[in-house]
Amino acid sequence: MRGVVRSLRQVGQAFQRQKCVFISGIVIETPCHFGKNCYIHNSAYRVVDHVETNLFKNHSFTTTTRALSVDAAKLTIGETNRAGPLVEYERRIANGELVDGDSCQIDTLTELQRLYDELVESADECQLDRSMASEKPVRSGWLWSRLLSHPSYSPVKGLYLYGGVGTGKTMLMDLFYYQLPSNWRKKRIHFHDFMLNVHSLLQKHKGLSDPLDVVAGEISDEAMLLCLDEFMVTDVADALVLNRLFRHLFSKGIILVATSNRAPDNLYEGGLQRDLFLPFIATLKERCVVHEIGSSIDYRKMTSGEQGFYLVGRDLSGFLKQKFQQLIGEATATPREVEVVMGRTLHVPLGANGCAYFPFEELCDKPLGAADYFGLFKKFHTLALDGIPVFGLHNKSAAHRFVTLVDVIYENRARLLCTADGSPQDLFEKVVTISEAKQMAPRTSSRSRKNDDSDLCVDNELGFAKDRTISRLTEINSREYLENHAAMC
Repeated sequence: MRGVVRSLRQVGQAFQRQKCVFISGIVIETPCHFGKNCYIHNSAYRVVDHVETNLFKNHSFTTTTRALSVDAAKLTIGETNRAGPLVEYERRIANGELVDGDSCQIDTLTELQRLYDELVESADECQLDRSMASEKPVRSGWLWSRLLSHPSYSPVKGLYLYGGVGTGKTMLMDLFYYQLPSNWRKKRIHFHDFMLNVHSLLQKHKGLSDPLDVVAGEISDEAMLLCLDEFMVTDVADALVLNRLFRHLFSKGIILVATSNRAPDNLYEGGLQRDLFLPFIATLKERCVVHEIGSSIDYRKMTSGEQGFYLVGRDLSGFLKQKFQQLIGEATATPREVEVVMGRTLHVPLGANGCAYFPFEELCDKPLGAADYFGLFKKFHTLALDGIPVFGLHNKSAAHRFVTLVDVIYENRARLLCTADGSPQDLFEKVVTISEAKQMAPRTSSRSRKNDDSDLCVDNELGFAKDRTISRLTEINSREYLENHAAMC
């Protein structure tokens, strides 16, 4: 790896001599922050068979944090000639803060640095500077958007990063985002949250002839560089608005940087009315450079599970409540109502001191979604979830909600305590994709129909998402994640 770094430094110096923009030296980070004395543990959950286990006892939390360099985030445009994701990596490596990653991450980081350099060079043309944008006459509203509407595409293409779970997509994009000048019009948001905002704005502008154009105008007024994490389309309502929404956004000069587990051509695969979604894929590929992170390493699983709060076994509800009570201390847990979106509320069975307690059925067997979960974690930083079942055909809807819940927990860096009927892998053992189902041994005359698993759930979206959920459950219950959570609270 160091040889690669040295050779790329030499190439960089050659480019610099020709007055081309290039950063000398490529270094890399794993998504997990290891201390010098940290060891790798192959499991982030545990089977509890005795009440003596005290998962909360004697935490020696350190103040390690995923927060990126504050100094770097305060850069101005004049300082960017010595900045960028590669430069920040090199600084952290030199300080012993990070370890080397794999070549796939290096390739991705090179793409991010290329985009960073192009944005710096074209900042004025892309209207990224907030102060310059504020000096222009403001004409808002539907009438002006129609009179003055003409395509104004950005001269810089965005970037769509996709790859397997735990390969560092979010970490790499965050590193890129937080090295950008603070006076730029930029926004970093989870895709779930972004779409909730879009639907809320559509409701607000209902009745206009083209509310999506107005929504796109409001988004572009706030940010010309839009960074969306975990881009995935599973909802038909999202699928039907994305094409027109992003046509408007791109025509207003928006630059998109997105991460996803799926290649563009595989987005919303098998979804209802997918033919209406296909033009969006073409638009996405036209306005973004598509880059695959080909690493097969799941860095989330390279963490210690020593402090995990994932309890496997039945009849552990009392033990979970005991741990919940220890967390809230002297406070008294009572039922609460949490406001979510558009006047809706979510009932919390027990809540106190930033901690909420739910039976699984109350949170995942009811018609709830990402909006409800985001609303919950705006008020609570810890969730105690009792009774996660093994998923199959009979509770497929609950499995989809649980996947969304874990995504929201992870995005909010919240803490999860739970009891479950099996390990994260066991929970999704009966969930498979169509291709996986085809590879299973077919029924023969010597095999009884009873021997077939009638609860097998064949679902492409869920089968694909389960790997991400398993990976995130592993990281959420790792010592490193919990130390970071403690540092933020």
